[in-house]
Amino acid sequence: MDTPAHDTDSMTEAGTSPSNMGGVSLSCCQKMSLCPLKKDVTLACVQLLVGPDKAQNLSRARIKVLEASRAGARIVVLPECFNSPYGTAYFRQYAETISPSPPSADQSPSFHAMASMAKEAQVYLVGGSIPELEPHPADPDQRKYYNTCLIFSPEGTLIGTHRKIHLCDVTIPGKAHLRESEVLSAGDDITIVDLPEYGELGVAICYDIRFPEVAAVAARKGCFAMVYPAAFSITTGSLHWSILAKARALDNQIYVALCSPARQSQGGHRPWGHSLIVDPLAQIVTEAGEEEDTVMAALSPTVISETRTNIPVYVHRRFDVYKDVSQ
Repeated sequence: MDTPAHDTDSMTEAGTSPSNMGGVSLSCCQKMSLCPLKKDVTLACVQLLVGPDKAQNLSRARIKVLEASRAGARIVVLPECFNSPYGTAYFRQYAETISPSPPSADQSPSFHAMASMAKEAQVYLVGGSIPELEPHPADPDQRKYYNTCLIFSPEGTLIGTHRKIHLCDVTIPGKAHLRESEVLSAGDDITIVDLPEYGELGVAICYDIRFPEVAAVAARKGCFAMVYPAAFSITTGSLHWSILAKARALDNQIYVALCSPARQSQGGHRPWGHSLIVDPLAQIVTEAGEEEDTVMAALSPTVISETRTNIPVYVHRRFDVYKDVSQ
Protein backbone atom coordinates (compact mmCIF):
# COMPACT_ATOMS: atom_id res chain seq x y z
CA MET A 1 0.00 0.00 0.00
CA ASP A 2 1.31 3.43 -0.92
CA THR A 3 1.79 5.86 1.93
CA PRO A 4 0.03 9.20 1.31
CA ALA A 5 2.31 12.21 1.15
CA HIS A 6 1.12 13.59 4.48
CA ASP A 7 1.92 10.25 6.14
CA THR A 8 5.48 10.34 4.80
CA ASP A 9 5.83 13.88 6.12
CA SER A 10 4.66 12.75 9.55
CA MET A 11 7.29 10.01 9.56
CA THR A 12 9.98 12.53 8.63
CA GLU A 13 8.90 14.80 11.46
CA ALA A 14 9.30 11.86 13.83
CA GLY A 15 12.96 11.65 12.87
CA THR A 16 12.68 9.02 10.17
CA SER A 17 13.39 9.89 6.56
CA PRO A 18 14.66 7.88 3.61
CA SER A 19 18.09 9.43 4.07
CA ASN A 20 18.62 8.03 7.56
CA MET A 21 17.55 4.45 6.81
CA GLY A 22 20.88 3.08 5.69
CA GLY A 23 20.09 3.65 2.03
CA VAL A 24 16.86 1.64 2.12
CA SER A 25 14.01 3.31 0.23
CA LEU A 26 10.46 3.46 1.53
CA SER A 27 9.28 1.28 -1.34
CA CYS A 28 11.75 -1.40 -0.28
CA CYS A 29 10.18 -1.34 3.18
CA GLN A 30 6.63 -1.81 1.87
CA LYS A 31 5.16 1.56 2.79
CA MET A 32 2.24 1.52 5.18
CA SER A 33 -0.54 3.96 5.88
CA LEU A 34 -0.21 5.62 9.25
CA CYS A 35 -3.99 5.46 9.60
CA PRO A 36 -5.57 2.25 8.22
CA LEU A 37 -8.68 2.86 10.36
CA LYS A 38 -10.93 5.46 8.72
CA LYS A 39 -12.84 6.51 11.83
CA ASP A 40 -13.58 5.50 15.42
CA VAL A 41 -15.42 2.22 15.82
CA THR A 42 -16.52 0.24 18.87
CA LEU A 43 -15.70 -3.47 18.86
CA ALA A 44 -17.29 -6.00 21.21
CA CYS A 45 -16.21 -9.52 22.18
CA VAL A 46 -19.09 -11.70 23.36
CA GLN A 47 -17.76 -14.23 25.86
CA LEU A 48 -20.63 -16.68 25.46
CA LEU A 49 -21.37 -19.59 27.78
CA VAL A 50 -21.61 -22.49 25.34
CA GLY A 51 -23.49 -25.72 26.00
CA PRO A 52 -24.49 -28.87 24.09
CA ASP A 53 -27.80 -27.46 22.77
CA LYS A 54 -27.06 -25.78 19.42
CA ALA A 55 -30.39 -23.98 19.19
CA GLN A 56 -29.93 -22.58 22.67
CA ASN A 57 -26.39 -21.44 21.84
CA LEU A 58 -27.64 -19.61 18.75
CA SER A 59 -30.50 -18.01 20.66
CA ARG A 60 -28.17 -16.86 23.43
CA ALA A 61 -25.70 -15.48 20.88
CA ARG A 62 -28.48 -13.42 19.30
CA ILE A 63 -29.41 -11.88 22.65
CA LYS A 64 -25.80 -10.95 23.37
CA VAL A 65 -25.16 -9.54 19.89
CA LEU A 66 -28.24 -7.34 20.17
CA GLU A 67 -27.15 -6.17 23.62
CA ALA A 68 -23.72 -5.24 22.27
CA SER A 69 -25.29 -3.35 19.38
CA ARG A 70 -27.55 -1.38 21.71
CA ALA A 71 -24.47 -0.49 23.76
CA GLY A 72 -22.83 1.02 20.67
CA ALA A 73 -20.78 -1.80 19.14
CA ARG A 74 -20.53 -1.78 15.35
CA ILE A 75 -18.23 -4.83 15.12
CA VAL A 76 -19.22 -7.83 17.25
CA VAL A 77 -17.13 -10.96 17.70
CA LEU A 78 -18.34 -14.38 18.86
CA PRO A 79 -16.10 -17.13 20.31
CA GLU A 80 -14.53 -20.13 18.64
CA CYS A 81 -17.03 -23.01 18.38
CA PHE A 82 -19.80 -20.82 19.76
CA ASN A 83 -22.57 -23.10 18.51
CA SER A 84 -21.20 -26.32 20.00
CA PRO A 85 -18.90 -27.78 22.63
CA TYR A 86 -15.26 -27.63 21.58
CA GLY A 87 -13.31 -30.82 20.89
CA THR A 88 -12.64 -33.61 18.44
CA ALA A 89 -15.54 -35.61 19.89
CA TYR A 90 -17.97 -32.88 18.77
CA PHE A 91 -16.72 -31.54 15.42
CA ARG A 92 -18.44 -34.17 13.26
CA GLN A 93 -21.65 -34.19 15.30
CA TYR A 94 -22.17 -30.41 15.08
CA ALA A 95 -20.73 -29.80 11.61
CA GLU A 96 -22.77 -27.90 9.02
CA THR A 97 -22.44 -27.56 5.26
CA ILE A 98 -22.03 -23.91 4.26
CA SER A 99 -21.11 -24.10 0.59
CA PRO A 100 -22.25 -23.44 -2.00
CA SER A 101 -23.41 -20.24 -0.34
CA PRO A 102 -25.98 -19.54 0.83
CA PRO A 103 -26.76 -22.99 2.22
CA SER A 104 -30.28 -24.04 3.08
CA ALA A 105 -31.53 -23.57 6.64
CA ASP A 106 -31.36 -27.34 7.09
CA GLN A 107 -27.76 -27.46 5.90
CA SER A 108 -26.60 -24.65 8.17
CA PRO A 109 -28.92 -23.23 10.81
CA SER A 110 -25.93 -21.37 12.25
CA PHE A 111 -25.27 -19.57 8.95
CA HIS A 112 -28.84 -18.30 8.81
CA ALA A 113 -28.90 -17.41 12.51
CA MET A 114 -25.75 -15.30 12.14
CA ALA A 115 -26.96 -13.59 8.98
CA SER A 116 -30.20 -12.75 10.73
CA MET A 117 -28.62 -11.44 13.93
CA ALA A 118 -26.10 -9.30 12.01
CA LYS A 119 -28.94 -7.71 10.05
CA GLU A 120 -31.17 -7.29 13.10
CA ALA A 121 -28.37 -5.75 15.15
CA GLN A 122 -26.99 -3.74 12.21
CA VAL A 123 -23.42 -4.80 12.98
CA TYR A 124 -20.48 -6.44 11.30
CA LEU A 125 -20.53 -9.90 12.86
CA VAL A 126 -17.38 -11.98 13.14
CA GLY A 127 -19.17 -15.24 13.74
CA GLY A 128 -16.68 -16.97 16.01
CA SER A 129 -16.33 -20.35 14.42
CA ILE A 130 -18.45 -23.40 13.69
CA PRO A 131 -17.49 -26.92 12.61
CA GLU A 132 -17.89 -27.07 8.83
CA LEU A 133 -18.55 -30.16 6.73
CA GLU A 134 -17.37 -30.15 3.13
CA PRO A 135 -19.01 -33.15 1.45
CA HIS A 136 -17.28 -35.11 -1.29
CA PRO A 137 -19.53 -35.48 -4.35
CA ALA A 138 -18.50 -39.06 -5.06
CA ASP A 139 -17.03 -40.59 -1.91
CA PRO A 140 -18.48 -39.88 1.56
CA ASP A 141 -15.26 -41.15 3.11
CA GLN A 142 -13.40 -38.25 1.48
CA ARG A 143 -15.50 -35.56 3.16
CA LYS A 144 -13.57 -32.90 5.06
CA TYR A 145 -14.20 -30.96 8.24
CA TYR A 146 -12.96 -27.46 9.00
CA ASN A 147 -13.03 -25.01 11.89
CA THR A 148 -14.60 -22.06 10.08
CA CYS A 149 -15.40 -18.43 10.85
CA LEU A 150 -18.12 -16.65 8.87
CA ILE A 151 -18.21 -12.85 8.73
CA PHE A 152 -21.43 -10.99 7.94
CA SER A 153 -22.25 -7.39 7.02
CA PRO A 154 -24.96 -5.28 8.70
CA GLU A 155 -27.16 -6.26 5.76
CA GLY A 156 -26.82 -9.93 6.70
CA THR A 157 -24.59 -10.70 3.72
CA LEU A 158 -21.65 -13.09 3.99
CA ILE A 159 -18.52 -11.00 3.35
CA GLY A 160 -15.75 -13.34 4.51
CA THR A 161 -14.90 -16.92 5.40
CA HIS A 162 -11.84 -18.07 7.35
CA ARG A 163 -10.89 -21.70 7.76
CA LYS A 164 -8.46 -22.21 10.62
CA ILE A 165 -5.01 -22.40 9.04
CA HIS A 166 -3.02 -24.00 11.85
CA LEU A 167 -4.51 -27.05 13.55
CA CYS A 168 -3.87 -27.36 17.26
CA ASP A 169 -1.94 -30.59 17.81
CA VAL A 170 -0.47 -29.95 21.24
CA THR A 171 0.61 -32.11 24.16
CA ILE A 172 1.65 -30.70 27.52
CA PRO A 173 2.42 -33.81 29.62
CA GLY A 174 0.03 -34.22 32.51
CA LYS A 175 -1.96 -31.11 31.61
CA ALA A 176 -3.26 -30.93 28.05
CA HIS A 177 -3.55 -33.09 24.95
CA LEU A 178 -5.34 -32.17 21.74
CA ARG A 179 -5.05 -33.27 18.13
CA GLU A 180 -7.45 -31.31 15.95
CA SER A 181 -5.96 -32.99 12.89
CA GLU A 182 -7.63 -36.26 13.90
CA VAL A 183 -10.84 -34.73 12.51
CA LEU A 184 -10.17 -31.34 10.95
CA SER A 185 -8.43 -30.24 7.78
CA ALA A 186 -6.50 -26.98 7.61
CA GLY A 187 -7.47 -23.90 5.66
CA ASP A 188 -5.02 -22.32 3.24
CA ASP A 189 -5.82 -18.60 3.17
CA ILE A 190 -5.14 -15.49 5.21
CA THR A 191 -8.48 -13.75 5.61
CA ILE A 192 -8.99 -10.00 5.26
CA VAL A 193 -12.46 -8.48 5.03
CA ASP A 194 -13.33 -5.00 3.85
CA LEU A 195 -15.56 -2.96 6.14
CA PRO A 196 -16.18 0.04 3.85
CA GLU A 197 -16.84 2.58 6.61
CA TYR A 198 -13.83 1.56 8.68
CA GLY A 199 -11.16 -0.27 6.67
CA GLU A 200 -9.68 -3.74 6.45
CA LEU A 201 -10.09 -6.31 9.25
CA GLY A 202 -7.96 -9.42 9.63
CA VAL A 203 -9.59 -12.59 10.95
CA ALA A 204 -7.95 -15.78 12.18
CA ILE A 205 -8.81 -18.50 14.71
CA CYS A 206 -7.22 -19.43 18.03
CA TYR A 207 -3.96 -21.35 17.35
CA ASP A 208 -3.37 -19.12 14.31
CA ILE A 209 -2.28 -16.38 16.74
CA ARG A 210 0.89 -18.32 17.58
CA PHE A 211 2.12 -17.74 14.04
CA PRO A 212 3.12 -14.07 13.74
CA GLU A 213 3.32 -14.20 9.96
CA VAL A 214 -0.49 -14.20 9.65
CA ALA A 215 -0.93 -10.91 11.49
CA ALA A 216 2.17 -9.44 9.82
CA VAL A 217 0.81 -10.10 6.34
CA ALA A 218 -2.62 -8.74 7.28
CA ALA A 219 -1.13 -5.59 8.80
CA ARG A 220 1.11 -4.95 5.78
CA LYS A 221 -1.98 -5.27 3.59
CA GLY A 222 -3.61 -2.47 5.57
CA CYS A 223 -5.60 -4.07 8.39
CA PHE A 224 -6.36 -1.91 11.41
CA ALA A 225 -7.01 -4.92 13.66
CA MET A 226 -6.68 -8.68 13.96
CA VAL A 227 -9.59 -10.57 15.49
CA TYR A 228 -9.16 -14.09 16.85
CA PRO A 229 -12.11 -16.15 18.06
CA ALA A 230 -10.27 -18.55 20.37
CA ALA A 231 -10.89 -21.29 22.92
CA PHE A 232 -7.55 -21.61 24.70
CA SER A 233 -7.62 -24.08 27.57
CA ILE A 234 -6.94 -23.08 31.16
CA THR A 235 -3.44 -24.54 30.78
CA THR A 236 -2.40 -22.69 27.63
CA GLY A 237 -4.44 -19.60 28.43
CA SER A 238 -2.72 -19.03 31.75
CA LEU A 239 0.64 -19.30 30.02
CA HIS A 240 0.27 -17.38 26.78
CA TRP A 241 -3.15 -15.77 26.20
CA SER A 242 -2.40 -12.14 26.97
CA ILE A 243 1.26 -12.40 25.90
CA LEU A 244 0.30 -13.49 22.39
CA ALA A 245 -2.34 -10.78 22.03
CA LYS A 246 0.13 -8.12 23.16
CA ALA A 247 2.87 -9.47 20.90
CA ARG A 248 0.72 -9.43 17.75
CA ALA A 249 -0.48 -5.91 18.56
CA LEU A 250 3.02 -4.62 19.31
CA ASP A 251 4.68 -6.27 16.31
CA ASN A 252 2.21 -4.76 13.88
CA GLN A 253 0.98 -1.63 15.67
CA ILE A 254 -2.66 -2.65 15.30
CA TYR A 255 -5.53 -3.54 17.59
CA VAL A 256 -5.92 -7.21 18.55
CA ALA A 257 -9.04 -8.88 19.95
CA LEU A 258 -9.24 -12.38 21.42
CA CYS A 259 -12.76 -13.71 22.02
CA SER A 260 -13.13 -16.82 24.18
CA PRO A 261 -16.13 -18.84 25.30
CA ALA A 262 -16.97 -18.43 28.98
CA ARG A 263 -15.50 -21.05 31.27
CA GLN A 264 -17.72 -24.01 32.04
CA SER A 265 -17.73 -25.35 35.58
CA GLN A 266 -17.64 -28.92 34.31
CA GLY A 267 -17.14 -30.95 31.17
CA GLY A 268 -14.18 -31.79 28.97
CA HIS A 269 -12.55 -28.71 27.47
CA ARG A 270 -12.61 -25.77 29.88
CA PRO A 271 -11.92 -22.48 28.08
CA TRP A 272 -9.67 -19.88 29.63
CA GLY A 273 -12.13 -17.01 29.21
CA HIS A 274 -10.54 -13.57 29.67
CA SER A 275 -11.63 -12.19 26.29
CA LEU A 276 -9.65 -9.02 25.71
CA ILE A 277 -8.86 -6.15 23.38
CA VAL A 278 -5.30 -4.82 23.10
CA ASP A 279 -4.25 -1.50 21.57
CA PRO A 280 -1.30 -0.85 19.19
CA LEU A 281 0.95 -0.06 22.17
CA ALA A 282 0.24 -3.55 23.58
CA GLN A 283 -1.88 -2.19 26.42
CA ILE A 284 -4.93 -4.21 27.45
CA VAL A 285 -7.87 -1.85 26.96
CA THR A 286 -10.50 -4.21 28.37
CA GLU A 287 -10.57 -7.80 29.63
CA ALA A 288 -13.30 -10.15 30.84
CA GLY A 289 -13.04 -12.60 33.68
CA GLU A 290 -14.04 -16.26 33.44
CA GLU A 291 -17.84 -15.88 33.37
CA GLU A 292 -20.16 -14.99 30.51
CA ASP A 293 -19.62 -11.34 29.69
CA THR A 294 -19.23 -8.85 26.86
CA VAL A 295 -16.23 -6.54 26.68
CA MET A 296 -16.11 -3.51 24.42
CA ALA A 297 -13.54 -0.93 23.35
CA ALA A 298 -13.43 2.07 21.06
CA LEU A 299 -10.78 1.64 18.37
CA SER A 300 -9.20 4.95 17.41
CA PRO A 301 -7.37 6.00 14.24
CA THR A 302 -5.44 8.50 16.35
CA VAL A 303 -3.96 5.80 18.56
CA ILE A 304 -2.75 3.85 15.52
CA SER A 305 -1.32 6.88 13.73
CA GLU A 306 0.42 8.26 16.83
CA THR A 307 1.95 4.87 17.59
CA ARG A 308 3.25 4.51 14.04
CA THR A 309 4.54 8.07 13.96
CA ASN A 310 6.34 7.87 17.29
CA ILE A 311 7.76 4.36 16.78
CA PRO A 312 7.95 4.04 12.97
CA VAL A 313 8.87 0.38 12.66
CA TYR A 314 7.28 0.10 9.23
CA VAL A 315 9.71 2.66 7.89
CA HIS A 316 12.67 0.98 9.58
CA ARG A 317 11.90 -2.55 8.34
CA ARG A 318 14.73 -3.93 6.19
CA PHE A 319 13.17 -6.18 3.59
CA ASP A 320 16.42 -5.96 1.67
CA VAL A 321 17.98 -7.94 4.54
CA TYR A 322 15.18 -10.41 5.25
CA LYS A 323 13.48 -10.77 1.87
CA ASP A 324 11.61 -13.94 2.77
CA VAL A 325 11.51 -15.07 6.38
CA SER A 326 9.96 -18.39 5.33
CA GLN A 327 13.21 -19.55 3.71
